[in-house]
Amino acid sequence: MQFLYHNVLYLMLIPSVILMYLIITNKDTFEKYFDKDILTKLSISNKALTKTTRNILFFIAVILMTLALSRPVIDEKEQSFKQEVASMVIAIDVSKSMLATDLYPNRLNFAKQKLLDIIDLSKKNALAVILFAKYSFILSPVTQDFNSLKILVNNLNTEDEFENGSNIFSTLEATNKLLKGYENKNLILLTDGGNKQDYTKEIEYANKNQINIYTIAMATKNPTPIKLNDGNFMTKKDGSIVTVQINEKIKELSFKTNGGYIHFTNSNDDIKQILKDIEKTISKKEFESKKFKTYTELFYYPLGLAIILLFIAFSSFPSFKKNTSFLLILGVIFSYTNNIEASILDFQTINKANEAYNHKDYETATKNFEKIANSSEAKYNLANSLYKEGKYKEAIKNYKNVVTSNKELEHKKLHNLGNSYANIGEYEKAIKSYENALKIKDDKDTKDNLKEVKKILKNNQKQQNNSNNDKDKKEDKNQQKDKKQEKNKDDKSDKNKDKQNNQKKNQNNEDNKEKNQNKSDSKQNMPESKDISSLEEKKWLEQIQNQKTPVLLKKVPSKAEDENSSSTPW
Repeated sequence: MQFLYHNVLYLMLIPSVILMYLIITNKDTFEKYFDKDILTKLSISNKALTKTTRNILFFIAVILMTLALSRPVIDEKEQSFKQEVASMVIAIDVSKSMLATDLYPNRLNFAKQKLLDIIDLSKKNALAVILFAKYSFILSPVTQDFNSLKILVNNLNTEDEFENGSNIFSTLEATNKLLKGYENKNLILLTDGGNKQDYTKEIEYANKNQINIYTIAMATKNPTPIKLNDGNFMTKKDGSIVTVQINEKIKELSFKTNGGYIHFTNSNDDIKQILKDIEKTISKKEFESKKFKTYTELFYYPLGLAIILLFIAFSSFPSFKKNTSFLLILGVIFSYTNNIEASILDFQTINKANEAYNHKDYETATKNFEKIANSSEAKYNLANSLYKEGKYKEAIKNYKNVVTSNKELEHKKLHNLGNSYANIGEYEKAIKSYENALKIKDDKDTKDNLKEVKKILKNNQKQQNNSNNDKDKKEDKNQQKDKKQEKNKDDKSDKNKDKQNNQKKNQNNEDNKEKNQNKSDSKQNMPESKDISSLEEKKWLEQIQNQKTPVLLKKVPSKAEDENSSSTPW
């Protein structure tokens, strides 16, 4: 037998024994001043348990409960969980011919979505991803971390310029390296067929290294122009527009390497058929082994015995005063059991809250987080849920309630606090929160947010200054106008009526010009604070959310160059 929580024994058992000894050996006031024989004669006989006996039973119960809390176990066994998976490589063609628009929006983006669908449908497999044009590039080695893999694929910039050509041989070399040690090596090609008419070398290499090649054709039979990233169409040397279509010679590569060929579908039927065929023939390999321990729990034995002893120790009290102490003990016990039940419910509530949050049901997540907001992490999660609901002011209150010594949590709190202030237009407080977050951790996202908020604040101040300047100009013009009118009134008495009429006409013309000018100035300098600030705020938040993380690509050295890359640069 062993105890899983030794600290409970050290912290509670020894002090309990010492306390029991002190109470048992301590004499009553009467025992100090009267002889024992005299007290025996004076005392009324009591058939119930003596005080000493009750104390002993009580402390034995305490010791038994302490033993139960230390979690005694027997039959410790270590078990291992082995996970066997089928590993395969997905290679996506990124040559210029994949920019053809016979698939929407183009072949490359269509193939990219197919790759994401393969990841979603391959939960029992381990995947690696390769990009290939004239050379091959490893996007990801063999992994089951599909969340990270999808982030890499989503952040893949399809506008990157790769060297001309479709070198499938280099893809086979990269596949052979990534799947080294596997009995079956499976490669799924997402390509329009490349630009070769003879794949003899590739077939020989694949068969020699036992690589099964499956192809999903990412093109149609219709000749289609290649629309480049600048919006223009690719042309030949003579100025004619280049058109490309499916190269069906790729079928031979798949059929002669124990693989398969299928034309793309708008559904996932093409992927499902390939994965089903791979599952039939592949021999799985142990990918990950996890170990865990199992025990036979014994805590309920000392706990049950302790409860029985407590009932015996506190039974048959003749007075209400003694019953009060019994009720207090029972209250402690029941409060302890309630805490246990609450902790179990907390665990369930946390699961419900996290599940709702992951499914973007932030209202339900908020309700569940509010029930368990008794720790810094729980308060932080509650604030995040309120932020997602758009309740920024409530989120700010909860972020402020998060008090922690964890630097990572403190940084995240201050970063999100800055975001909340930015959403309600309190940019100066947002800047202060971001700056405090950067003092804890030098984070790129926080820097970007700080930069954007400072830019918004600067633009708002500039607009406010422009509106103030316009007001000052209008006041100056009105003052000048009043002076001119007074001067004209003085000159009217000295000039004839014709001149007066001319002056009136001229004055009216000038007034009309000034009015028109004032109208045009007011339209140009009119501060649209609410609309502009909300639009700018939304714009910078979208820029931060949609900002793509650069993806690292590792080039694979190849023994074979693409022979057709110079003659057909697509």
